[in-house]
Formats: sequence, C-alpha cells, structure tokens
Amino acid sequence: MTQRRQLRFWLITLLVVVLSLYVLSDVLLPFVAGMAIAYFLDPVADRLEQYGAPRWLATTCVLLFFVLMLVLAVLLLVPLIQSQIVQLVDTLPLIVNWVSTVGIPTVERMLTELSVENIERLKDAVNSFAGDAVGWLGTVLRGIVTGGFALFDVLTLLFITPVVAFYLLRDWDLMINTIHGWLPRQHVGTILDQVNQIDDTLAGFVRGQATVCLVLGLFYGVTLSIFGLNFGLVIGSVAGMLSFIPYVGSLIGFVASVGVALVQYDTWTPVLIVIAIFVIGQAVEGNFLTPKLVGDKVGLHPVWVMFALLAGGSLFGFLGVLLAVPVAAVIGVLIRFALQQYIASPYYAGGRDASSEETWRP
Repeated sequence: MTQRRQLRFWLITLLVVVLSLYVLSDVLLPFVAGMAIAYFLDPVADRLEQYGAPRWLATTCVLLFFVLMLVLAVLLLVPLIQSQIVQLVDTLPLIVNWVSTVGIPTVERMLTELSVENIERLKDAVNSFAGDAVGWLGTVLRGIVTGGFALFDVLTLLFITPVVAFYLLRDWDLMINTIHGWLPRQHVGTILDQVNQIDDTLAGFVRGQATVCLVLGLFYGVTLSIFGLNFGLVIGSVAGMLSFIPYVGSLIGFVASVGVALVQYDTWTPVLIVIAIFVIGQAVEGNFLTPKLVGDKVGLHPVWVMFALLAGGSLFGFLGVLLAVPVAAVIGVLIRFALQQYIASPYYAGGRDASSEETWRP
C-alpha cells in the first residue's frame, strides 16, 4: 500500500470518527464519563493488582471507594452550599439596592470627568462587547444543556456511568492489548511512542489539574468562610471547580468576592483582605501547585486549553467539554511530531545541514 493510499485511509477513518461523535453526541455522555473515570482510576487498580488482588476485586474496591468519596462530599457540602444559595436569593434585593444607590452613582461621577466623545466610544465598546459575550455565552450554555442533559438527565447519568466505568476499568488492560494488535506493524513503534506521550500529557494535566482545583476550592472556600464573607463557600467552590480552565476560576471568584465584599462591608479593609486572599491563592497556584502537580512537561498551554474547552462546549455541548482536553492533548502531540518530521526533512533544510546554520538573534 502506497503512502498516499495510507494517508487517504486514515483521513477517511478520522472523518468517520468525527462524524460519529457529532451524530451520537446526545447519547455518548455517560460512556465518555465512564471512560474518563476508568482512565483516572486505572493506575490505582493496577497498583492493587501488583499487591495480588484479582482485577475484578481491584476494580470493585476502587470504584466503591470513589463513589463513597463522592457521596460523602455531597452529604457534607450540599447542605452548606444550599443554605448559602438560599441566603443569596434572600440578599439579592440588597445587592440590587446597593447597585442602584452606590454603584451607579459612583460610575456616573466617574463618567462626568470624561468628554462626550469618550463616553460615546466607551458606551459603544461596552455594548458591543456585552452583546458578543452574551451571545457567545448563550450559545455555549444552550449547547451544553441541549447536548448534555436534554435526553440524559442526571439520574440516567448516575445509573449508566458507574456501570460503564466498572466494565471499562475491569477490561482496561485487555482493551489496550487488543488495540495494540490492530496497529499497522510497520509503524507500531512510532504510534506507541506518540500514544505514550499523549498518555503522559493527559495523566499530568487531568490528574494534576484536578488536584489543583480541589486544593484551590478548599482554600478559597475555607478562607472566605472563616473571614465571614457571605456566600464564601459557594464562591470558593465555584472558583475551584472553574480553575480547570486556566485563570477563569480565579478571575470569576475574585470578581464575585470583591463584589459581595463591597455590598457587605462599609469600609475598604475587608475588601482588601478579600483581594489579598485571591492574590495569595494565585501566588500559591502559580509558584507551587501547578509546577509541582502539573509541571511544564505536560505541554498544554493555558490558552490552548481554554480554546479547546470553549470550542468543545460550543460544538458538542457537555460531551465536548469532556473530550476537549484529550483532543487538545492528541493534537498537541501530533503537531509536535509533525514539526519534528518537518525539521528533519528536506522541506526545512533544503538539502543542507540545518544544524550548521546560524541561529537568528533578534
């Protein structure tokens, strides 16, 4: 088989896979979620196997422990978060009153210092940005809701996902060996090398970033609650969960916390303390948590991750959000491999030794 026919075969295969995901996106969510859980827990099951436990027993113990931790987290956090959400609903009239009596007059005083032309340009820019942002957010949320939860509600997801996760985790090694047998023999070494890089990237990012989100959620929720900020636990938990998207969680938590502090307190000292909490959280994340738990070797740039998550949510709904990081990791590894092949090819060097050329110094 010529290289052109091989390339055509793999391009057709890729097209079929993408079209299948698009057509079946409404029914794939529990299966993708179960696969993600199985991938996340497979190292733990492998470790139990090394200690002599049968695979079925290791799978059962790992999944039961995972479900138990989720149930305990729900039992502990949901009542607290629910009470704060009820308090937030009761406080909304006060927030609206503060915006109308303090926030808007302050903005109007600031605007009086600007010229008429600058005010008009500022209004046009704000209206344009707000319209685009609301439209984009509505598209993403509509895609997530209709694509993720219109046909499969939460109960269906809870029933199907554990079953899928159990069988995939139990047969994980068997599936890997079967897929290994399907690989084209002449390229098996290259394919396995790229697959191992993808696995390292996913394992480093997903497991590391999940730990970062958990630590940040606990830090923000506990510190804001101890400080006495209203809805501190809700804001901290949301900021921690959204930290899976780089910078987004901390930014949303920062804006929400400062806004609540401005409404709750009459002086600037508590507001500065809230700001300091998020500054400390960002410093710890940037200088300790992310380098230690995720590391630079992952190779997923934060901008690339944000683009992948937003594009996946817009195209495939919640299923796209789940698939965004794995797809981004695959594309990143394949692009690096393609660049290596390009640099080693005559297309780059033009028949000359590229290593002997001088490097450009700006």
